[in-house]
Amino acid sequence: MLLSFPLTASPWPGDPDLKVRDSYLERLTDRFQVVIADYPKLGPEIGKGSAVPPEQFTAERACADLLSLADAAGFDQFIFWGYSFGAVMGLQLAARTDRLSALICGGWPPLGAQYADMLTITRKMADTPDIPVSVDQYVTYCESIQVWNEVSPSCPKLAIYGELDEMDYPDGISLRIAPTIREHRAELEADGWTVKEMTGHHHGLFQDASAMVPPVREWLDSLVN
Repeated sequence: MLLSFPLTASPWPGDPDLKVRDSYLERLTDRFQVVIADYPKLGPEIGKGSAVPPEQFTAERACADLLSLADAAGFDQFIFWGYSFGAVMGLQLAARTDRLSALICGGWPPLGAQYADMLTITRKMADTPDIPVSVDQYVTYCESIQVWNEVSPSCPKLAIYGELDEMDYPDGISLRIAPTIREHRAELEADGWTVKEMTGHHHGLFQDASAMVPPVREWLDSLVN
């Protein structure tokens, strides 16, 4: 299993003591081989991996790097689990390879996602001084996915999100993650997605492994039993 962004192998501001990371691992590694990488490297002082030049961090480049990581881990087929931007990467990866045995898309809509708004938000953030995260790379990535058909992968797929996951940004932009998934739920389920809404949770759902992992683990176990 590749466990992706926002979880990282080394400390970052959202998990300085790696408690969140370790709480995931202790709930998964009894059955699954799990690889977590500092990818993408969040900033000059955040993460131990090598940074991709921001202008090169396209969806195509990220997918190639993730597949190289799977190769290095000895994974032919593998589960990909991403949350938020990690889920965006997972959807792009699933559209480019048949090596996924399952896809877990957390905190992001598999259909109807606001990619244009996401690009506007990242561009504004890139112009904000004193942000320790390398935002320019996300601008490049978002630019690279503005024109693509939201393709549903053929592998087993789970969409999981917090009931209250909606984030407001300046200039009246709101990322309507939970409302969008609810609006498309019937279409998603008809296309083979399992959809799980977590009551009372916001976008920070991923930080609570005790809430996040059990329903995902139940779903994963049902696939391999």
